[in-house]
Amino acid sequence: MERDSPRGPSSSSWPATPDEAARAASTPGHVWFPTLAFARRGSHVRSTAVSSNVRSRTRPGALAARGADVRAVTAAVFAAGVASFALLYAPQPVLPQIAGEFGLDAGSASLAVSVATGALAVAVLPIATLSEVVGRRPVIACSLAVSVLMGALIPLVPSFTVLLVMRAVQGAAIAGFPGVAAAFLAERLGARGVAGAVGAMVAGNTIGGMLGRLATGVSADWLGWRAAMACSAVLALACAVVAGAALVRLNRRVPADGPASEQDREVGVLRGLGAALASPVLLAQYSVALLGMGAFVALYNAASFRLTGDPFHLAPAVASMVFLAYAMGTVSSSLAGRLVGRFGRTGSLLGALAGTVLGAMMTLAGSLPVVIAGFVVLTAGFFAAHAVSSGWTASAARRGGRGQASGLYTLAYYVGSSVGGTVGSVVFARAGWGALIVMVTAWLGCAVLAVLAVRSRDEPRVPAPVGCGGSRRTDNSGAGPVAAHVVGPGGRSE
Repeated sequence: MERDSPRGPSSSSWPATPDEAARAASTPGHVWFPTLAFARRGSHVRSTAVSSNVRSRTRPGALAARGADVRAVTAAVFAAGVASFALLYAPQPVLPQIAGEFGLDAGSASLAVSVATGALAVAVLPIATLSEVVGRRPVIACSLAVSVLMGALIPLVPSFTVLLVMRAVQGAAIAGFPGVAAAFLAERLGARGVAGAVGAMVAGNTIGGMLGRLATGVSADWLGWRAAMACSAVLALACAVVAGAALVRLNRRVPADGPASEQDREVGVLRGLGAALASPVLLAQYSVALLGMGAFVALYNAASFRLTGDPFHLAPAVASMVFLAYAMGTVSSSLAGRLVGRFGRTGSLLGALAGTVLGAMMTLAGSLPVVIAGFVVLTAGFFAAHAVSSGWTASAARRGGRGQASGLYTLAYYVGSSVGGTVGSVVFARAGWGALIVMVTAWLGCAVLAVLAVRSRDEPRVPAPVGCGGSRRTDNSGAGPVAAHVVGPGGRSE
């Protein structure tokens, strides 16, 4: 029998490999449907094909998502993360200088950070919902363009009020990246690749946060805080160009979950939002985002004031070196996928939260090296927790509600940043560092309780290599089956 004769969906003898499938797809007069069936044999995923003597364009499908697209997706989210978070937290190391110029106390000056993260929190859910209609890629591109533009204008502000207004606009614009990034990765790389891929994304976020703070903090001593903010804007512009170039290289349409059922097609925006609010597992992840980020930003907002005041009296440029601790966050978030594969989501998340608490307690010491080590430990713990929790959210969300779940997670994350950062600065100004540590430890303890409440819903520990698709697994997180992320007609991820 000739190889180009039609075979039904039950046939599995040919094509047996992705290379043969690609050859079938490129043969004139044949149509390759990569989503009809997948069967795991031993350690290999074999595909079945249907070919017919009709003229059609090749559908690249899952094969394209494993090659150049994977590299482009990785480059896009990494560079976009650096740009977004360099801009978002650039004012943090120069809060004392901003307070001095405008005659503010620590709590009022921290609004330069909190207003932006608060605006991000307000905008993220509408933008995530919008991405279900217009696609993820246009949202990310517009987010980068507007946020970089605001970054270029902020150094020119005449008053603190104008600064806050522009920071609010910038925060709302930045919402377009973190609000849809996890869903973008899940659709492009597949549910089984989310843990590792989100780890890489969070690594970009931490590098951006670190570089933005360092660019501002180190240059502020001799350039002033305004020119220092401009340095962060230049850094963000360069990264936005890289991200934009990577987004352009992506295939325009890569469906998220293969051919959706009729029931899935009927899931609208409001139904997806309801599903994202009804899952106990997802609610636990939102709690981790809210409380963990609140604790983290509260500590870092007050860090510059503490290190430049009693008992350390460091110069602002030297004090800004504490943000080098973000490098450990990059490492820990990148390892999140391996931790989940070995210890499961619950174990990994509880361990990361425990590390965050330990690091916070270490900063109570009167020794500067111990304090710095404490920031390193709490940063590593927090970003590992964020990577695990964010990946869990993207994987546990139902099809049709992934954008809403990602938006709600990001909403909780930045509500925590805005409210927690401001409250933490006020507590520090009025009661000192010890009271601040007590407060954030209580917040993190509540996050631990939320995770423990859904520990029985943790899915089995299954290795999840990035980019592997073509299989189905049962998700015991309460979100039902998670479909393999392979390509079929009609879906989109832009």
